[in-house]
Amino acid sequence: MYQRTKIAAAVTLAVSAMSAFAQTTETPVVADSMQKVEVTGSRIKRAAAEGALPVTVVTRAQLEDSGSVTIAEFIRTSTFSTTGQFRPQSGSSAQSFSGANLRGLGSSRTLVLVDGRRVAKAPNVGDAADMNSIPMAAVERIEILTDGASAIYGSEAIGGVINIILRKDFDGVYVSVGKTNPSIKGGDRDEASALFGLTSDKGRFIAGASRTSRDIIFVRDYPWGAAKGASSFSNSFYPALDDGAGGLFRGTTFLGNAGTCDFPDKGFYLAANGRCRYDFNLVAADEAATATKSVFARAEYNISPDFTAYMAASNTNNTSFGRFAPVPDNILVKAGSPNNLSRTPNNDVFLAHRFAAAGNRDTSTDGNLTDISAGIKGTVKGFDIDVGVRRTVSKLVETGRGFVVKGLATTAINNGSYNIVNPFLNTETVLRGITTTTGRDSKFAQSEIYATATHDLFAMAGGTSALYVGAEHRKEVYADIYDSLSEAGEVLGSSGNSASGDREVDAVSAEWTLPFTKTVEGNIAARYEKYSDYGSDFSPKASVRWAPTRAVTLRASVGRGFAAPSLPLITSKPSFSADPVIDPRTCAADGSYTPAQCLTEAIQINGLRIANPTLTSEKSKQYSFGGAWDVNQALTLKADYWNTEITDVLSFIDAQTLVNRDNGTDTRPVPSGLAVRRDPATGAIVQVVSGTTNEGILKYAGIDASAVFSHRYATLGRFRHDLTVSHMLKAETNGVDFNGDFGQPRNRAQLNNTWAVTAFGMSGLDLAYNINMIGKNGKKDEDLRVGSYVTHDVQLSYAPAMLKGFKISIGAVNIGDKLPTLVSDDSKPFNYDLYDAYGRQAYFRLEQKF
Repeated sequence: MYQRTKIAAAVTLAVSAMSAFAQTTETPVVADSMQKVEVTGSRIKRAAAEGALPVTVVTRAQLEDSGSVTIAEFIRTSTFSTTGQFRPQSGSSAQSFSGANLRGLGSSRTLVLVDGRRVAKAPNVGDAADMNSIPMAAVERIEILTDGASAIYGSEAIGGVINIILRKDFDGVYVSVGKTNPSIKGGDRDEASALFGLTSDKGRFIAGASRTSRDIIFVRDYPWGAAKGASSFSNSFYPALDDGAGGLFRGTTFLGNAGTCDFPDKGFYLAANGRCRYDFNLVAADEAATATKSVFARAEYNISPDFTAYMAASNTNNTSFGRFAPVPDNILVKAGSPNNLSRTPNNDVFLAHRFAAAGNRDTSTDGNLTDISAGIKGTVKGFDIDVGVRRTVSKLVETGRGFVVKGLATTAINNGSYNIVNPFLNTETVLRGITTTTGRDSKFAQSEIYATATHDLFAMAGGTSALYVGAEHRKEVYADIYDSLSEAGEVLGSSGNSASGDREVDAVSAEWTLPFTKTVEGNIAARYEKYSDYGSDFSPKASVRWAPTRAVTLRASVGRGFAAPSLPLITSKPSFSADPVIDPRTCAADGSYTPAQCLTEAIQINGLRIANPTLTSEKSKQYSFGGAWDVNQALTLKADYWNTEITDVLSFIDAQTLVNRDNGTDTRPVPSGLAVRRDPATGAIVQVVSGTTNEGILKYAGIDASAVFSHRYATLGRFRHDLTVSHMLKAETNGVDFNGDFGQPRNRAQLNNTWAVTAFGMSGLDLAYNINMIGKNGKKDEDLRVGSYVTHDVQLSYAPAMLKGFKISIGAVNIGDKLPTLVSDDSKPFNYDLYDAYGRQAYFRLEQKF
């Protein structure tokens, strides 16, 4: 027995991974009526199945029945993801990232935990966890708390908490493989996982590995066909106009094409008006290719009847590839240049050029999340204690190819060494002389020490009052470093600037349960967090649970929360931005426009975007009430009302808003640290300093309801129906209502049906059928409006008795091949956060347990 434990400990130290699939025939974890368990939203273990806070538990079986391959995909389909969530986008600065966004409050206000501890943030965004870093194969269940929980978990738990519980108990060996083929070209998925586990009276050990991938999707391969792109950044001349602030901007008067513009196979073509245009949809991709590889090991050793030592190590590798159309930009061509082929060769002009000869912009990312923890838990003199350390490091390296250096390209065009008439005749030497490979190294490291203790205090009428106390120290180190040319703003077709910093966080928390009677239990919780960079926050919360009968549970809670300003917001380096603004004083000083034109004509000014070290945290007030009713043994109903108000909102104030405030057309003051700097003689803008500040109020409210109906028939089998509905009652910012606007559906619903078949003497046959509904969004009589969106998923699983441990599943997500409505307010042809264009996704999965 000792030898077995020694081997387990050695493997745990050597293997880094995320936990893998367990056998699909296992019974989901359910709390026994007398067994105390810890549920998300409280640190005190309880026997009650229905607590004082609304928690939705997603079992392993439900994850598998969904047809989702990643946690990110599953959370995105949840009714609590009201407005959808960010997902991998080709060419984005967060190309490999998938966020979690409960209630539409934002990924920076949704806390993601693994086994009750916060996940390190994705370094390419710096303010939210990447759901792609937690593979589906690792998960035993997911607990979603749809209530504010800063009093328990601290910062970011305003919108709710997603607690991902990893596998810990398993005996034997398990392997699984699967594949998904969408009806669209591209987007194919592959999955594979393996698991090994041992359990004995001395402890338990589990290790596993998994891999998932999804192919890239090009715009040209959409089922509806890609509209021909018509970018003016092709090969045409326009005048260079004085912006009144010492710079030049591109005018709108067409001054001729540079060359014939007759390269349709390469994207260049002549529009009906004779102007050169470029079809960017010919080569661009919308969804990046992604792949995730993960390994995991966890061991627990029972040191004595009172103490258990535990250790876990994991590593997840995420890679992505994206493609954007070739670099576009306005290049200033001087008067008299051999390449000034415009209608005004004696004047400076701008060449709106597409550097297609230099190749597409291809971006690759390679990220790793390593998570190592160790601790001891047990009982000392009536105190249940847990003391541990944890280190998580998330790193990402991004490489970009096909980017152009502005200064080198401007020189080559002006001296004539770069052929603009037929750019594809440029030699490799010329093209290499103007291009660069960009680089970005990002890191988010988190070191944590924690200690908790729970103790029964005294007997009350309803049971024993218990107290939990906890303390933790956390250090966060963040760096997002771009190459020097990108930092200097010399790289065309790219954006972003470096940021780096660190902070230390000390926290103490407490929770106290008060079972006043057999039917009424109160709970008080509070947490104090001190940050080394901006200050401190205190979050209290109170909740009550009343069970007037064995079948009915009523609950209510009230509390405060906060979200700390992210390290990128506080530490990003200043970056230049050329912002177009409408400002009568600057326009009048320029002298090129009439007073009437100055009210409508935008003038480009010198802008500076800065981090704001004076930021403080967002604050929230929250309350909720609701309950559950076990109508009978077959039917359970639940409903909860929630209300959240967020003040001191971390809001980006853009250049035009600042100018309006400086002019007095907007009566609000210019925030501290931001500025509109003017020439004292003329009043013209010299510089606008924009950035983020604490300003504004957000108000949200809604109702969540669910119904579970289970029934069994001797001749047919067991049936279960799970209906969940989320309805938004309020969504407004600074008093302006946006509930129901485009991208803000009021309603989301999901009906999951399962049938364990016994008809016709069958056994081991299971059928799942899910219906998903995203409500209509967009106001009446507006162009940005889509109707309700309903999809259907089916899955058939069979575990034949003669092949012990074997199971095959076949199914289809969106079996009706429904496509999104082609309405959008950005460069994507549809709302990319709420919908996808995969169409029907047919899949199969093979599993074997030994």
